[in-house]
Amino acid sequence: MLRFQNIILEMIATGVSLDVTAERLCHEIELLLPDVACSVLRVERSGLLYPLAAPSLPAIFSELVAGTMIGPNVGSCGSAAYLGEPVIVTDIDNDPRWTGFKEHLLPAGFKACWSVPVENAAGVVFGTFALYFKQKRKPNPLEEKLVSACIHLCAIALEQHDRALERERRASIDALTDLPNRSSFDTALSRLSCDEPGTWALMVVDLDNLKTINDTFGHQAGDELLQNVAQRIRVNVLPDHVFRLGGDEFAVILQEAGAVANLDRTASHILDAVGSVTSCSGHMIQPRATIGGAALSPGDEDAETVHRHADFALYHAKETGRGGFVRYWPGIGTAIKKRIEVIQDVDCALREGRIEAYYQPVIRLDTREISGMEALCRLRTPEGNIVSAGAFHQATTDVDVAAKLTQGMLALVAADLRSWLDRGIPFQHVGINISSADFHSGTLYDRIEAAFGRENVPLKHVVLEVTESVYLGQNDPVVAQEIKSLRAHGLRIALDDFGTGFASLTHLLTVPVDIIKIDKSFVSQLRLDNRSIAIIEGLLDIARKLDIRVVAEGIETEDQAYLLGQIGCKLGQGYLYSPAVAPAPATELLLNHAQRSGLEKVEPIDSLPRRPITGQPLPPETGTGKTNGRTGPDDTDFAAARAV
Repeated sequence: MLRFQNIILEMIATGVSLDVTAERLCHEIELLLPDVACSVLRVERSGLLYPLAAPSLPAIFSELVAGTMIGPNVGSCGSAAYLGEPVIVTDIDNDPRWTGFKEHLLPAGFKACWSVPVENAAGVVFGTFALYFKQKRKPNPLEEKLVSACIHLCAIALEQHDRALERERRASIDALTDLPNRSSFDTALSRLSCDEPGTWALMVVDLDNLKTINDTFGHQAGDELLQNVAQRIRVNVLPDHVFRLGGDEFAVILQEAGAVANLDRTASHILDAVGSVTSCSGHMIQPRATIGGAALSPGDEDAETVHRHADFALYHAKETGRGGFVRYWPGIGTAIKKRIEVIQDVDCALREGRIEAYYQPVIRLDTREISGMEALCRLRTPEGNIVSAGAFHQATTDVDVAAKLTQGMLALVAADLRSWLDRGIPFQHVGINISSADFHSGTLYDRIEAAFGRENVPLKHVVLEVTESVYLGQNDPVVAQEIKSLRAHGLRIALDDFGTGFASLTHLLTVPVDIIKIDKSFVSQLRLDNRSIAIIEGLLDIARKLDIRVVAEGIETEDQAYLLGQIGCKLGQGYLYSPAVAPAPATELLLNHAQRSGLEKVEPIDSLPRRPITGQPLPPETGTGKTNGRTGPDDTDFAAARAV
C-alpha cells in the first residue's frame, strides 16, 4: 500500500493532471483488489457530479453520471456527496437510490457499491471515492483500510486541482457572496431529473430592502447585508444548495425529502433566519425577504417549467404582500396576467389624464354640517364611464404605478382645495389616503409639501389617511417611522378602516394618530342589543382620553346615525349623507352645508330628539360603484388609488 501511496503523491507533486492521477489511483487499487472496480468523482460547488476516473465501469455509465445533480437518491456516490457520509448499497438491483442508473451497471456484473465522500479542509464535500463489487456484500477490513488511504490522497489531489483552477472556478461563483452564480444555477437546473413528481422543489428568494439599505447606509452596508443573508440561507438549507441569481435574488434547489414535502415550513425557516437583525458597516439592520416556490409536479415538462412557476409565485408574493411565502398553484399565471393588464390600464389612464378625484363629505352628526372631505380615486374609461377604485386596486401593487397615482391625486386635490379657498368656502380638511409604497419611497413629505405648495394650500387642510393594513399590518418599521416623521412636520394622521383585523389599541401608544375612522362593518351591525355598540362606545371613551377624534364610516340609516350620536360619536360619513361625488357637486355641497364653526362648539348630543329604531336600510345608490350606499370594498380595500 505504501508503494501506491508514494506513486500518487509523486504525481500530485509533479503537477500531473487530476484525471490522469485519479485514473492511476483506481488502477493501483484494482490491482490490489481483484474483481473490484473503482471510481473517483468530483463534486462541483453547485452540486453537480463529474467522473474523474472509472476505468473498469461501463463508459455509458460514466456518461450518464456526468453533470448529474447530487441528491438523496442519486446512486451511491450522489447520495454520499449529498448526505456527507458513506453510503453502502449491498443490492443495486433493488435499492431505490439506483433506480435511474442500474440498467447500465448490472449487465457488467456489478451488484453492490460503497461510496465515501471526500471533504476539503473546510469540511465541504468536493469528491467521492467508490468501490463496486460483483457480489451483494459490504466492504471487508482490508478494503476499508485501502479506501481510508485513498480518501486522503483524493483530498490532496482535489485541493491541488482546485487551487490550479481557482481562476476558472470564479466564472461560476459569485464573487461577493461566494455562492454558485446564475450560470451554475442554470446548469444545475438543467441536470435535474423530472421523471418523478415531488422529488425536488425550487424556491426563489428576494431580499426586499436592499435598495433602501444602499440608499440610506451606502453600498458597503448593502454588500455586507447580501453576504450575511447568503450565508444564512446556505446554512439553513443544507444539505441542499443555494445560488445567487444576481442583485437581491437567490434560488434554492431543494431535494431533501422533508424540505420538499413541507415547503411552507422550509420557507418559514428561511424567513426566520434571514429576518434576524444584523450589523452592516456599523448599522443594525433587519433584513426582510419574500419567497416564491414550486415543486416538481405532474405535467411539468422540464425543470425550467418549475423555475417559471416559482417566479410566478415570487411575483405574486411581492405584489400581494412582501415578507412572506407563496407557493405556486395552477391559475396563478392567469391572476398575474390580469394584474399586469390592470396595471397597464391604469398607467394608460394616468398618461391620458383619466384619473379623477371624487369627494365624500365627513359630517357633524348633530348639525349635519360638512366638517371635511375624503378624496377618493376614480378612473374614467375611454368610453366615459366612471370606475371605482375596487375595479383597479391591483394596480397599486406595482410600486411605480402606485407612486404615479399618488402624485396625480395630490395634484388634483391640491387644485380643488385652492379653488375652494379662493371662493371662501370654509371647509376644514380633506383626507388623502396613503399607500405602503408611498411610505417606502422616502420622499413622501417632500412630495406632499411640493404638491400643495404649488397651489399655495396650507398643509393644515390636509389629513393623511392610512388603512390598518398599511399602518402596522405587517409590522413594518418603515411605516411607523414615517408616520412619526409626518406628524412631527405638523401633518395629521387618520387611521382608516379601524377594526378590520390588523391594528390594536396598543399600537397607538408607540405610533400615535390624530383620527380613528371606525370601519363600516361595526356601523352596519349597530343595534341597541348588539355588541358593536359596546365596542364603539368603549373606543370613543378611549379615544377621548387619548385626544383622538373618531369618525364612523359607512352610515346608511338614520337609526345608525342616531345610535352613534347617543353614545357620543360626533363625526361620520356614508351614503345617508352623500356618496363620493365629482368636484363640481362636492363644491355645491360645501357651499350649502360647510361647517362654519369649530368642533369645540358642538351642541350636547343629548339635546337631539330621539328617533325609533327601525333598522331599515336605504335603497341602493346607482352609478357610483357602491353597494347599498356603503363605502364598500371598492374604496376601503384600495388605499393607494382612492386618494393621494
